[in-house]
Amino acid sequence: MRKAKPKKRHILPDPVYGDVKVTRFVNHMMYDGKKNLSFKIFYSALSLVESKLPNEEKTALEIWKTALDNVTPQVEVKTRRIGGANFQIPTEIRPDRKEAISMKNMIRFARKRGGKTMAEKLSAEIIDAYNQQGGAFKRKEDLHRMAEANRAFAHFRF
Repeated sequence: MRKAKPKKRHILPDPVYGDVKVTRFVNHMMYDGKKNLSFKIFYSALSLVESKLPNEEKTALEIWKTALDNVTPQVEVKTRRIGGANFQIPTEIRPDRKEAISMKNMIRFARKRGGKTMAEKLSAEIIDAYNQQGGAFKRKEDLHRMAEANRAFAHFRF
């Protein structure tokens, strides 16, 4: 942009837990502006997580946050054209983008899962991510592996 940077929009915390991260996750999950439905899906998924992991000393929200941390990538590769050849250059990710990527990956792989309802799929993906397995965790591992393989091109960083 030529002019000043646009102002960052402040997101209100969610009604049950009072957490902004939950609202951000629900916003990513939302279709067609149906935020109420997204909140219902998220809360029912957390209650399913609580029922599936009864012997866990953490609350469902803490399990979800740990799962998000487990699927958060630290580096990504960006394609850059240098001298007629395309290189995959590993770059660090900004903290807000890290969070967005992890949330979107978790939602994407929950949608791909087999299951009855979205709440069941999301709860299964949260539990898998908490146990460091599942699609979203595998995606993070693949990103890190790709960055490690292309570490030789890190000096092309822009």
